[in-house]
Amino acid sequence: MDINELLKGKDCECGRRHDCPIDLVCIESGAEERLKDVFPDDKNILIVADENTFAADGEAVIRALSGRNAKRIIFPGSEILVPDEKAIAAVEEALGDATAIVGIGSGVIQDLCKYVSHDRRIPYAIVATATSMDGYASDGAAMILGGMKVTVKAGLPRAILADPAVLAAAPIDMIRAGYGDIIGKFSALNDWKLSSCVNGEYFCQWIYDLIMDQLERTMSLADALMKRDPEAVGALMEAIVIVGIAMSFAGSSRPASGSEHHLSHFFEITGILEGRPYFPHGIDVGYSTVITAAIREKLLAAPFPERRFRLPDSELDAGLLRVYGSSARGCRELQDKVGNYAADRTQTYLSREDDIRAILSEVPSAERIKEILAAADYDIKEFYDMYGEDRIRDAVKWAKDLKDRYTVLWVNYDLYDGEL
Repeated sequence: MDINELLKGKDCECGRRHDCPIDLVCIESGAEERLKDVFPDDKNILIVADENTFAADGEAVIRALSGRNAKRIIFPGSEILVPDEKAIAAVEEALGDATAIVGIGSGVIQDLCKYVSHDRRIPYAIVATATSMDGYASDGAAMILGGMKVTVKAGLPRAILADPAVLAAAPIDMIRAGYGDIIGKFSALNDWKLSSCVNGEYFCQWIYDLIMDQLERTMSLADALMKRDPEAVGALMEAIVIVGIAMSFAGSSRPASGSEHHLSHFFEITGILEGRPYFPHGIDVGYSTVITAAIREKLLAAPFPERRFRLPDSELDAGLLRVYGSSARGCRELQDKVGNYAADRTQTYLSREDDIRAILSEVPSAERIKEILAAADYDIKEFYDMYGEDRIRDAVKWAKDLKDRYTVLWVNYDLYDGEL
């Protein structure tokens, strides 16, 4: 698919105009050189990277910006960089009189550049060093603010540049993470369709099909990805950029982020709060897709009950406090704002049970998801060894509270107390 042709947008059958105001996507050898075209008039540019990503592609970026005043902020590579208030302040302090930002990296670097670019109203470009996530072309910045994982509406990059040789040299877990993030679309797309059925949420079949095409294409790449084949890694990069463009077309991350991402966010947030280790985002998403597939299988195995489950407020607050600590109040306020706990969807579930079951059955089984992931060296035992059964059960019950998005986690809570 010609990504730059896709960027021109579409007047869609869903009744909306789909646009994504990115000027350029270049995934080819020497892509960094295109920075000269992206920022022809900007003399003062801030480069944002960490020690590892700068080592991966920093010299090529510096060459491309020769003749400019290219200042740098390089975060330590030995620590996990958290996209929080402290990191934002560091980038803003380094910005000075720069009129453009160039990020070198992937997820967190991208989100920091996106956030500061939008806040300061200056353009940015991202030089990708890994295929670890699908947010390059989305307009949401995944930040941790006030101890909460939040997606902040922010600007899009002026350009996304990536050299497949650089991407292929990234740590293998980053390649695996990108693969897992794409496999997670089985779950995310299903949640989107489910919410359309239950809540009447906007849904676009063309965007759905666009992402599903990339999902099916990515599954065929697994063997070559594990061999670090630059052509395959470049194709994975194309897939994750197209998914990001699809998010921009939809106006939210809804087509690409559902219950599987909520579980991933749970492990990240509780890991940060409690000082526990957690997997890279995309790897967590891949494994969490197995768990959400198992939830769907459970829901399909028995008739829907005719009474809605409701946890008493005291038990609800105690559960949130146990799991999220100081962030519990923010979770409860978020859910009270959107009314998820107050809503009684019992009659909707019963009246649309056949349609809901048909949607839930579209996702491959948990065993099939395991097989798809195993092609990229995923082993579900690794997931259980990292988190343990109790913490995974907590994620299934409480991860829904981190976001205002309706997913299969809410069906499972409404009908079965959120039990796995």
